[in-house]
Amino acid sequence: MAAPARPDAAAIAAARAALAGRIVATPTLSLPHDALRAALPEGAGAVLKLELFQHAGSFKSRGVLLALDALGPAARAAGVVAVSAGNHALAVAWAAQAQGVAARVFMPAAADPVRIEGCRALGAEVTLAENVGAAFRQMAEVAEAEGRTVLHPFESPFMVLGAATVGAELAEAAPDIEVAVVPVGGGGLIAGMALGLRAALPGVRIFGVEPEGADAMSRSLAAGAPVALDRVNTIADSLGAPMALPMTFAIVRDLVEGIVRLPDAAFPPAMRLMNRALKLMPEPACAAALAAATGPLAGVCRGRRVGLIACGANLSPQRFCDLVA
Repeated sequence: MAAPARPDAAAIAAARAALAGRIVATPTLSLPHDALRAALPEGAGAVLKLELFQHAGSFKSRGVLLALDALGPAARAAGVVAVSAGNHALAVAWAAQAQGVAARVFMPAAADPVRIEGCRALGAEVTLAENVGAAFRQMAEVAEAEGRTVLHPFESPFMVLGAATVGAELAEAAPDIEVAVVPVGGGGLIAGMALGLRAALPGVRIFGVEPEGADAMSRSLAAGAPVALDRVNTIADSLGAPMALPMTFAIVRDLVEGIVRLPDAAFPPAMRLMNRALKLMPEPACAAALAAATGPLAGVCRGRRVGLIACGANLSPQRFCDLVA
């Protein structure tokens, strides 16, 4: 079954039905905690979609399952290949193992060792590349040489559709939200969530947040077309996509009101806050929405009901401690 590039409410509902019982219907938590209330803009009320509790630790598992469902017998026999700094690779490894499909993943050598070993423990063949750009190139070469199906981390109708189910769940759990803040890597999460949210809540204002050292989407919106970065440099490696691409770029351009960029220094305080108030151990990408809502988007969020997403949390305790120290 093919996935539409821009799923409507019916397609999103069908995807939710297809995933029912196979993914975690992650909770949406109101944030009345004193520490969080003090950090949020005046009069703002926030809810947090806890997608870090998803299978394989992130929202990525939704889209990967949908993509594997669509493979024919020959494609299943040939296997799949993907590139990721961690969350997408883990989702591919998890879903492929569950469906008996051989998976190969390319990861930057600097990826957190817990992610690399997690993929191997799930049966995926892991190849380390010099950086994320080299990983993309090697993935393309292997796909052609071995006939494997590429499971792209963001420029995929299935990844967009999977993320749209997250947006639909958030809208269902918190129909009064006026603003949504979503992390941006390649754009698959925000593109899908924007479609899911707008299908249910047409008036919601949607903002993205990306690292200054991996700001391909911001640059693309300014240029009016997708651009590639010469280099990626951020502690939020799950948001470290080296380029924007046409399908997700077009959805973001049409549905997202704006994107703010954060310096790396903005992530650890939000990580510490989530750990102290919610007893979570988020990676930088997971804390990005909260960091933006309490930082550059404070004016937008003031006095409004805000939907945030904790998109994933795959990092070692040592890495967490190093980042927030």
